[in-house]
Amino acid sequence: MRLARWSLEGAVHDGVLQDDAAVPFAGGRTVADALALGLAHLDEVAAWADTARTVPLDQVELLVPLEAASVRDFVAFEEHVEGVSAAIDGASHVPDEWYAAPTFYFTNPHTLLADRAVVTPPLTARLDFELEVAAVVGAVERSDGRNLSPAAAARHLFGFTVMNDWSARDVQGREMQVRLGPCKGKDFGTSLGPWIVTADELAPYLDDDGFLDLEVEAYVNDVRVGHDLLSNMGWPFAELAAYASRDSRIVPGDVLGSGTAGNGGCLAELWGRSGGLLPAPLSAGDEVVLRVQGIGTLHGTVGLAAEPPAIPPARARSRARTRV
Repeated sequence: MRLARWSLEGAVHDGVLQDDAAVPFAGGRTVADALALGLAHLDEVAAWADTARTVPLDQVELLVPLEAASVRDFVAFEEHVEGVSAAIDGASHVPDEWYAAPTFYFTNPHTLLADRAVVTPPLTARLDFELEVAAVVGAVERSDGRNLSPAAAARHLFGFTVMNDWSARDVQGREMQVRLGPCKGKDFGTSLGPWIVTADELAPYLDDDGFLDLEVEAYVNDVRVGHDLLSNMGWPFAELAAYASRDSRIVPGDVLGSGTAGNGGCLAELWGRSGGLLPAPLSAGDEVVLRVQGIGTLHGTVGLAAEPPAIPPARARSRARTRV
């Protein structure tokens, strides 16, 4: 089943996609309602489809397929870490800490972008994309989403979508020197879509260790720059979800990004391997297309950079401990 949200004649609709048609849910039900029921209740969700209001898919504008409760983005591909470390430090290196446990950062659920949206980057000379797949969390009966085992976490994985974690690498690099972040190098835009494919549809691609054996590809202006298998992740999604729940919670509507695929899953990896800015950083008008087997194709176009009001640098202060 494919769940989606779309705009038609100024109104937002939630529903399912069947072949080349959009079928809204009856009674004002939403994708959020489906996530709150969970994967075990897909038959009930399917029954919400109001086939009398079916419209051709090419007549609607697809929106971000859910209103995310939060977005965690992991770094689960060893090859990506190798390449990007070379771009930053001049030599490929995967720290021992990467192998010890999954690592993620929280990004902005308020700047999510739909399929075919235009991203407005900050002022940057090194705009990049990131080829990812994201898991969408749903409810499981009698579970509060805390401290889950991988087996329990797997039952919370409602479905999957394609993800593009747009990145301003020069801004990100400055932030990371402060040992915190990334923040403004990332949170200007993350594309999700074009829909959510429910986990049962992808079960045939699961290998014996729980990895999804899906081909993923990245194109910039119709040139393929990246190609990998999702099964090259260091941890399967169930283990990422279990780690996210440790001493915390995962809840319906949470998004868990895989992190960037290897073998050209982003330009920064290629810069590290080439020793220069080849291919060139993204610029206004460039189109990035991400394709994931069994899920779909996510398009994004680069717009003109934003020029926000200036903020001055930190002021030198006296560090006085008492008032004069």
